[in-house]
Amino acid sequence: MEISIGRLSAETGVKVPTIRYYEQIGLMAKPPRSEGNQRKYDRAARERLRFIRHARDLGFPLEAVRELLSMSGAPGDPCAAADDIARRQLAEVELRIARLTALREELQRMLGQCAHGTISDCRVIEVLGNHDLCQHTHQADHRHDAA
Repeated sequence: MEISIGRLSAETGVKVPTIRYYEQIGLMAKPPRSEGNQRKYDRAARERLRFIRHARDLGFPLEAVRELLSMSGAPGDPCAAADDIARRQLAEVELRIARLTALREELQRMLGQCAHGTISDCRVIEVLGNHDLCQHTHQADHRHDAA
């Protein structure tokens, strides 16, 4: 049974513009169109999109997803390359957890030193204005900040 892009979106939880983007970059094949020029997706497209969505939910970058998808097309091949990709992702997650743990500790320390006075003696403002007052070396992930 073929479905529209809107239904595919609803079934997979992937937004329509994201589905179109995946088609643009070749993660999803461009689907056939109906006589009314609507995209029509089959079961294989739904499964592929679910795979992509799950991989993205686990934080895999698009290039890793592309590699994993290509591997899934060769079920008899050894899985060492897929394991390597998953290990790299795990290492990245562990690094992010360590950064977030340091950030949490720094924020807790900052708030713990708060005297609840006025802005002129606010520890939060003071520490944010002088990184030397921090106990941890930390750098947030700014990849999602607007340019």
